[in-house]
Order: sequence, then C-alpha cells, then structure tokens
Amino acid sequence: MSAAHLLSTLDRERLLAIVRGTDAQAALDTVLTLFRSGVEIIEVSLTSTDALSVIEKARTELGPGALLGAGTLLTAGDAHAAASAGACFGVTPGVGDAVSACRALGLPVLAGAVTPTEVIAALGEGATAVKLFPASIGGPAYLRALRDPFPEVAFVPVGGVDAEAARAHLAAGALAVGVGGPLVGDAARGGSLDALAGRAARFREVTRR
Repeated sequence: MSAAHLLSTLDRERLLAIVRGTDAQAALDTVLTLFRSGVEIIEVSLTSTDALSVIEKARTELGPGALLGAGTLLTAGDAHAAASAGACFGVTPGVGDAVSACRALGLPVLAGAVTPTEVIAALGEGATAVKLFPASIGGPAYLRALRDPFPEVAFVPVGGVDAEAARAHLAAGALAVGVGGPLVGDAARGGSLDALAGRAARFREVTRR
C-alpha cells in the first residue's frame, strides 16, 4: 500500500482504531467488528497476545485491500514480523530502528514523536505521518503550537483521546486521531461486540468529514 493511499484515507476517515488485547480470539473479533462497523483503518498492537496471529487471521478474513496495520513496533525485527503477518502499515511509539525498517520494506509508517526535535527526527527517517504520543501531555493546544513550525506535517494524536478530545484535536489541525481504550473498551478482552459497534458508530460521527 502506498503512503499516499494511507494519508488520503486518514484524511477522509480521520480515525485510526487501536486494538490491544489479552485474548487473541477476542482481539480478532474486535478487528473484524470494527471493519464491519465502518472503521476503515485499524492497528493491532504487538503488545497484544498472539498479535501476529491476529493480524494474519484478520488479513485472511478481510483480504488484501483492508488497511490493517501493526503498532508498537520497536525494532527492525518487529517491522519484518509485522509485514510477514500481513500488516500494510506500521506504527511506532518513538523514532527507532522500526521506522527505517518499515521504510525499507515499503510500509508506510506513523512514527511516534512529541517534541520538535523528535518530529524532525521522524521526518528525517521518512515517516509518512507523525503519531503525536502521548497526546494527553499537551492536548490540542500543544498540537496547535506544534503545527506553527510544522504546518505541512500530518499529525495523528494518540493517547488519552476520547470523543471530546478527538473533536478538539481535529479542530486544532490533526489529520486524524488514534483511539484505543475509549473506542475498543473491553471488547479485545472478551467484552460485548454489540457495545463495540455502538462506540464505533459514535466515534465515526465525531471524526468522519
């Protein structure tokens, strides 16, 4: 998948769902439910139980066109394993070997950064977008200030983003927001998938153009 396609879909949908769970089957069901509920971009964190298996099975179910990525990539090995499992983009918590590895593999990558120095480093490594993490540190006001020296950078705030914060970050100029717990809830641990579908609908109302 091209970086341009990921960016254009993020720009249209403005929502990246982040799945992190302790039950592999529940995490898989969560991914599939989110896609069926209209959430088009989903990241499975490698901190999830059997995360690579979840990605493999989800890719088989959803087909090659689904925007299914892998998150919490820390090393080059993580990037290679994620690509082999079927991830079509990567997400990192910071600027490290995983960013350059994703680029070498042809995977678009959202590289984690919070300071101007880290943003510059992420761009230097060829990040497709900057994952502003943790977004809860400075909130929308910090994003607005950060965009002054980086007006062309695609920022995706992640961390502590509920529906209200999503609305505020988007108003402050975020390309999209990444949402984990407030969207996924307990679904990836075996919680209600109907409730998950309801939360997905509410977040799509907030984020969709």
